[in-house]
Amino acid sequence: MTKSRISLDFDLAKPGKHAGYARLPYSVNRSAYGWLPIPVVSIKNGVGKTVLLLSGTHGDEYEGQVTLTRLALQLQAEDIQGHLIILPMANYPAAKVGHRVSPIDEGNLNRLYPGNPSGSPSERIAHFIETELMSRADFVFDLHSGGASLNYLPATTSVASTGSSAEAERRALMSTFGAPYGLLFSSAPGSGSSSEAAARNGIPRLGTELGGRGWVHPAYREICESGVLRVLALLGVTKSEGLPPPPEVRFLSVDKDCFVYAPENGLFEASAMLGDEVRVGDLAGYVYFPESPLRVPEAVHFLASGVVVCERAVAMCERGDCLLHLGKVI
Repeated sequence: MTKSRISLDFDLAKPGKHAGYARLPYSVNRSAYGWLPIPVVSIKNGVGKTVLLLSGTHGDEYEGQVTLTRLALQLQAEDIQGHLIILPMANYPAAKVGHRVSPIDEGNLNRLYPGNPSGSPSERIAHFIETELMSRADFVFDLHSGGASLNYLPATTSVASTGSSAEAERRALMSTFGAPYGLLFSSAPGSGSSSEAAARNGIPRLGTELGGRGWVHPAYREICESGVLRVLALLGVTKSEGLPPPPEVRFLSVDKDCFVYAPENGLFEASAMLGDEVRVGDLAGYVYFPESPLRVPEAVHFLASGVVVCERAVAMCERGDCLLHLGKVI
């Protein structure tokens, strides 16, 4: 396997709490031999599981970035048994400017695994995370939210594999995390996601979709922080003292029929709100056309029955934009 060209400026194997940067080579006009600093925190104590915690995979998703920044500040080496590797800004170029994708190469990190050590900056980051960090780990968190364009009910996410023991394990982890909803997405082989990267490394991966709108909802951030700590305690890495018990989780499945898309460019007004239970054929909303004010608004309908778990955070839309999506009751 080709070694990553991204290098850490400290030794991950060193016990204790350390912070530094994964240096992504970046040669540009202003800096011929420069590098971009991807922040990394390592907290290591004794023998135990190694857990990789990622946020900022999409740079406009902030609940996870705030959660991991808080945990990096709070947790000390004596608080854990094992090893935590924390990347609060996994796709650093995107997170630095608050964009979903990298402003350097338009790379969507969660579509690029296993990456390429000689590819674009985003491909190099994906390769580094999978080969240098996931290869060390026993468990992966990848914390997401809706970002600037979407808003989610607080949920954990996983890729469904009906009938397998792995799914039972993932559901148990999602129940321990304790977000109100657990979304089991249909498998999409070849998607380039962190789920596939974790599977290639033979380790469980747990994700989230917690809020969005390009800001941090304090209640959702608290759900995220408590959930991460409960799962870390379940894994034996931290202690569970003082943590509230997890509330009951409602599991929902998500497949291609769950998504409602804009049929035209215009302004969308939803007829269903987050948490509403709808049926196939129900009205999802209308797309209006202010540039053609005499044009009749176009109605958009749901293609499935379920719970509205995600909404578009802005009214302006273009053909193909996701407006709403459901989770089907299991």
